[in-house]
Amino acid sequence: MSLILNIETSTTLCSVSLAKEGKLIASKEVNEGYTHAENLHVFIEEVIAKAGSTVKDLNVIAVGSGPGSYTGLRIGVSAAKGLAYALQIPLIAVNTLQTMTAMAILQNKADVLFCPMLDARRMEVYTAIFDRSLNTVKATSAQILSEGELNFFDTGKPICFFGDGMPKCKELLKSIQQASFIDNIVPSAAALAEISYQKFKKEQFEDVAYFEPFYLKDFLVNSKTTK
Repeated sequence: MSLILNIETSTTLCSVSLAKEGKLIASKEVNEGYTHAENLHVFIEEVIAKAGSTVKDLNVIAVGSGPGSYTGLRIGVSAAKGLAYALQIPLIAVNTLQTMTAMAILQNKADVLFCPMLDARRMEVYTAIFDRSLNTVKATSAQILSEGELNFFDTGKPICFFGDGMPKCKELLKSIQQASFIDNIVPSAAALAEISYQKFKKEQFEDVAYFEPFYLKDFLVNSKTTK
């Protein structure tokens, strides 16, 4: 049996859900800027109580691992690690862009590839490309978009763009053949339910002591300095 607490704080959305065997049974979220420090632990308590459960009933903690906001990720991952350690239960990490794609797949039934985009300021986005089965077609990376610099998105297949980084570059992306768009996709803990359950069945767990969020931008900076 798996009672999984899902936490997603990679963006301005503070989101918590509880799922049993991959089926959502309770959730709560708010999108009022970065209020995660004030809301996250309250939401966790409320979601567990709403389901008629207690913290000790939890079997797994799942958390959106990034990329995304440094502050949001730090708060969410710290809470997830603290709970997993205290309860001595596994920790699961889910790529934020994959969670967004799971949400987009529900809205677009066409035979397309899916390209989530998180705003990284100016004309930079955190992005990746997935197929309908959530397999990675192009790995997560930071892309600076400009006219004539859209090679990352050249797959030869129809592609659907979404996420809070999409609107600012939508006009550029329209030049890509067979591009389509979905508005208002924000990574939610409710969408983590099925993904975290699949990872639970495969025992794809993190080392609670050493796990860190996937900040991406810091990683890229550090990699350049070590070359």
